[in-house]
Amino acid sequence: MKQLRHITPVGAKTTFIEVWKWGQELERLHACIAPRFARPEPRRRALTYLKGIVSAVERKNGWHLAKHAGEARPDGMQRLLGSAVWDAGLVRNDLRAYILERLGDPHAVLVIDETSFCKRGKKSAG
Repeated sequence: MKQLRHITPVGAKTTFIEVWKWGQELERLHACIAPRFARPEPRRRALTYLKGIVSAVERKNGWHLAKHAGEARPDGMQRLLGSAVWDAGLVRNDLRAYILERLGDPHAVLVIDETSFCKRGKKSAG
């Protein structure tokens, strides 16, 4: 099994070029999954959500992702994740097909993990 890995060293900053390339790739990915959303609003918001997730936004919550997308409130992002009509199973299948096509190995696995932020003081959760 071929193993493709990109490891970002602890404390390393993501460069603008890397984020820009992710944005281009997310446009391609979004084109694959967009038909799975029943309405145009969540379809568009899915792309802004994905871009926010890979952006330099420090905290990936509804308020910060909405602000990054130019929205005044998190309602739209929350609606996308909580009540918008889309088929998660088909999106998962589309994502899997996209990964297989892009990585070129049927045994490839994509793992993206950014689950932390710098603590501010001794009372920060986590």
